[in-house]
Amino acid sequence: MDDFLFSDEPQEEEVEVIKGTWKVIIVDDESEVHAVTKLALSDFEFQNKRLEFISAYSGAEAKKVIDNNPDAAIVLLDVVMETDDAGLKVAQYIREVAKNNHIRIILRTGQPGQAPERQVIVNYDINDYKSKTELTAQKLFTVVMSSLRSYRDILSIEQSRQGLEKIIKASRDIFSAHSIESFIEGVMQQLTSLIGTVDQAMYATSLVAGNPQDNQKKLVVFSGRGDFERSEGKAIEEVLSTDQLLACKEALQGKTIIYKDNYLFAYCCSEYNHNSMLFISGIPQHLTDTQRHLIKIFSQNVQLAYENVQLQSEIEATQQELMLRLSEALEQRSTETGNHVKRVSHICHILALGYGLSKREAELIRLASPLHDVGKVGIPDAILNKPSKLTDAEWEVMKTHTQKGHAILKDSTREIVNAGALIARDHHEKWDGSGYPLGLKEKNIHIFGRIVALADVYDALRHKRCYKEAWTCEKVVEEINQQKGKHFEPKLVDIFNDNLDELEQVLARYPD
Repeated sequence: MDDFLFSDEPQEEEVEVIKGTWKVIIVDDESEVHAVTKLALSDFEFQNKRLEFISAYSGAEAKKVIDNNPDAAIVLLDVVMETDDAGLKVAQYIREVAKNNHIRIILRTGQPGQAPERQVIVNYDINDYKSKTELTAQKLFTVVMSSLRSYRDILSIEQSRQGLEKIIKASRDIFSAHSIESFIEGVMQQLTSLIGTVDQAMYATSLVAGNPQDNQKKLVVFSGRGDFERSEGKAIEEVLSTDQLLACKEALQGKTIIYKDNYLFAYCCSEYNHNSMLFISGIPQHLTDTQRHLIKIFSQNVQLAYENVQLQSEIEATQQELMLRLSEALEQRSTETGNHVKRVSHICHILALGYGLSKREAELIRLASPLHDVGKVGIPDAILNKPSKLTDAEWEVMKTHTQKGHAILKDSTREIVNAGALIARDHHEKWDGSGYPLGLKEKNIHIFGRIVALADVYDALRHKRCYKEAWTCEKVVEEINQQKGKHFEPKLVDIFNDNLDELEQVLARYPD
């Protein structure tokens, strides 16, 4: 039977995937030891990584190599080199000076009598001790393999420790956010810390801020970074590519994390059955198991943090609305209008920031300033709404509204109410000490009171009252500058002048 002849099959070349190397430092004054060690371990491989050998021929050279290679996994260290204890000094240097507790130190000696094993093991932080005469190729292979496994586990533990610190910091920073606006910024910062790089990111949720009734399954972009910065309020179908949308739906259906080439979608769980999704692109090609675990924990906490921040914002908005409504109700008894308190609150916020107060303090005065005239609830209507000049006796009654307001609000456990008490008491004090009710002077007047004093007078002069017409801007500016150092703190008057255009915009935004 004739043989069938076939052309040779093409040989498929196997592509070996090597993910970096393990650094091994050889420290020995005999060059033959370096050559033999490299030959014996030439085909060594652990977790798809080969060995990278770095040579040093003395204790002094070894210290420099250690400093230049803090990520080395193993040092094969000869004891006797330029001195009888050169290797021991290098071991001591590694742990005590270089503070490198990760690298595995394997002592090798040809003269074990000069460095007894028991004494060396007890006195030096080394990981193994071998006599060169007993260290065959197989035993060298075994000790290197076991040392690399130990080094790998130490790195894993260290990464977990660092990751735990980052998770704790992330939780602290995100849960301490005082506004919805700062939430996504905190999320992005912590993600960058966890995985090293983030090009673009997006957070989408079915719980739309400001509309808690919208608890449908539809995901809407809440905030984002990169190409998603201007996507707020859009459905995710409008902003994702076809492949990205498929990955997103896969993560949503499986309530899990889906990794693609350079991006991921992480489902964010919720106690309230709200669907939320975190999208991140630009992630490293090879994420470690530790990084993936941290992303999982992080995504589980993000939704809870978001809901807490939203709840806090809702509470603060409710408090502000209640205070505004209370203040407006009081203003309806007087000659001032309801929009007066709104304007004053925004004017105070601008002046506070210009003065250098923190954002939190500026927000506090904005929330508390509507309470400045709460004491007028105790002033008779006949005095409060009198169109003509008050008598001396009536004026004395009118001035008591500051103390009445302070008495109503003081001793509260709420920060905003306490700030309101200070403002109610101090907003008619004057910089030169001629104000009331206590005749306080200069910085003895609380900064909140000083700011509200200027804001209140500015708005009152710029608007019509039953006892006067509205003043022009030029006339009001002239009056306030004349009162610099008298009624008002000089620094605040300068800030008023510098921000006049913005203050006038507030008046235009909330007209009577």
